[in-house]
Amino acid sequence: MIDRITVHSGRYHDSVRLMQASQVLRTAAGVEEALVAMGTELNLTLLEDLHFDPEQLVGVGPNDLIVAVRAVDEAALATTDQVLEEALAAKRGSSEPTDSPPAHLVETAAATIGANLALISIPGRYAFVEAMGALRAGLHVMVFSDNVSIEHEILLKEEAAKRDLLVMGPDCGTSIVGGIGLGFANAVRPGSVSLVGASGTGIQQLTCLLDDAGVGIRHAWGTGSRDLSEAVGGSSTLRGLTALDADPGTDVIVVVSKPPATEVATAVRAAAAHCSTPVVVAFMEPGSTLEGAANAVLSLLGREPATFTIWPAASGDHRSGGLRGLFSGGTLRDEARFIVEPVIGPLFLTETTEGSSLVDYGDDLYTEGRAHPMIDQTVRLERLESTVTNTSIGVVLLDVVLGYGANPDPAVELAPVIRELSGAGIAVVATLCGSKGDPQGLDYQAGLLQKAGAAVFLSNAAAATRAAELVGGEA
Repeated sequence: MIDRITVHSGRYHDSVRLMQASQVLRTAAGVEEALVAMGTELNLTLLEDLHFDPEQLVGVGPNDLIVAVRAVDEAALATTDQVLEEALAAKRGSSEPTDSPPAHLVETAAATIGANLALISIPGRYAFVEAMGALRAGLHVMVFSDNVSIEHEILLKEEAAKRDLLVMGPDCGTSIVGGIGLGFANAVRPGSVSLVGASGTGIQQLTCLLDDAGVGIRHAWGTGSRDLSEAVGGSSTLRGLTALDADPGTDVIVVVSKPPATEVATAVRAAAAHCSTPVVVAFMEPGSTLEGAANAVLSLLGREPATFTIWPAASGDHRSGGLRGLFSGGTLRDEARFIVEPVIGPLFLTETTEGSSLVDYGDDLYTEGRAHPMIDQTVRLERLESTVTNTSIGVVLLDVVLGYGANPDPAVELAPVIRELSGAGIAVVATLCGSKGDPQGLDYQAGLLQKAGAAVFLSNAAAATRAAELVGGEA
């Protein structure tokens, strides 16, 4: 094997594009390992863990772009330059500057192009300064970065309140603003339903269910995973709710969140009750599902309840045993937990070799130093492969999230191991969180998963219900 490390000083790309570029390089012919990342302390440590020579990284800093590739020979290495440039250039918009030099401050960039929103996607320790600068320049802010301290999050949201601005995040993976998706978002139809809340995959699932039912989305503002915690107090959710209530283009509002702090949930419900626009509150808690929230929206719009798309498994036969749930979305995992536990009893929420479990592989515990599983499925694929020989497991439940920013063809990677699981007698149940407009192709992805042996559901609640039935022996 041959290692090559290249450092580009002063070259910058956002973290989503770098994660995608790393994944593209890893799958290139003759490449064994690859990492494309800014030279942060965490990434330098990760490169050492991957056994790249630390001597070649001396003096590299967070403003330097590192391209580290391990390949079988020089010929394979030589092909990676073009692959990398194509990956970094993919999907660039026409709005990117061409002749003008790039702005080095958010404030300068905003003044140059007249922006009113800044998307911050840099390592968390640096995100606070840039986000505060954007707020002081009069911009709404979406902070995609995670690992921002909760003290800094509170300061950002207090500053936003003073200036009548909105902070989406930190750790905001998904938003739709005026029909335009930011971060991980699905290609859903435009409409008059708006969402706000502390749940990335919850927002994605709900917008996709509504899209499947023929209902369009106007706004979907993620507020960050901690917004409805006791410490933050629902600051951005409450501000977003007020703004959406004043929006003449919004006919129905949905507030969606991972399990909130009790007092904050009460405050949000009270604020919703005072809105002049109808509000559906979809907190992930026992008895509440995103499918139920979608049907509540349909009812408010005067439509009949929807039956969401299912691609059934060819065979219902499976061996007896427990449940192994492997999720990339925390809200989808929580929703499944509240459906499955009443049927089969308490579940482990972290990895275990015995007993039934539901694990969120998008949690910081599993993503530090590597791409989110919606982009890079390596960890989940390894765990699925190990499940094939685990005779205590009879059913596997997983989510597959489509949309902009996500893995370009997740079903192709999953299909071989699903065939192995099915061949070993394990039932596979999959939630396919996507829309017909998504670039990966909803029906194409569903067909690959189904052909490999999985039962595929558009609704995560329906998938979890089916998995519980299979483990509980009721089907």
